[in-house]
Amino acid sequence: MKIACGKTSQLCKLFVAWSVFALFCAAAQAQAQSHRPTGRPSGGLGPQGPGPRQNIRERWLALPPEARQNFRRNAEIWMRMSPEQRNLMRQRENLRRQMMTREAEAAVRDSGLQLSPQERARFESRYIQERRKVEQTLRQQIEAERQKELPALIQELKKEFQIDQPAKSPATKPAQSPNSKK
Repeated sequence: MKIACGKTSQLCKLFVAWSVFALFCAAAQAQAQSHRPTGRPSGGLGPQGPGPRQNIRERWLALPPEARQNFRRNAEIWMRMSPEQRNLMRQRENLRRQMMTREAEAAVRDSGLQLSPQERARFESRYIQERRKVEQTLRQQIEAERQKELPALIQELKKEFQIDQPAKSPATKPAQSPNSKK
């Protein structure tokens, strides 16, 4: 029998798995483009290298240990998902990509720049890359703020429920005392 918090935990795990899956898909898509973002070394092996497996292996080895562990954990979650859940995740990821593409195109339009198709692709790629960094920073800030606020919230609720408890306990005692007199 599943309890409500188990469902919440499953949803959290699902969201985390989806997020990591989305990041890796986006990273793979960005690396598949002919132009790499500036500031990122090519490693000497590109699409003309020894083969796609070597490229994947190098990318895996380039990941920090924490990211590798995250990927393994999410891969395990993915493997435990039902086909329906996987399809739902794929649909959500496709919608997210479409939305991000539309927003990147809007950013190009809003910039007012007249770019060649290659420059446009680089601009959109950099926009998505930098946007991802901004969103990650915001998530970290929100989580830090949440962690600062939670102790005060818990104390407030503790006081509130301690006030409520004495009001309830005298009401139950008179109901028990007539039973004890009998």
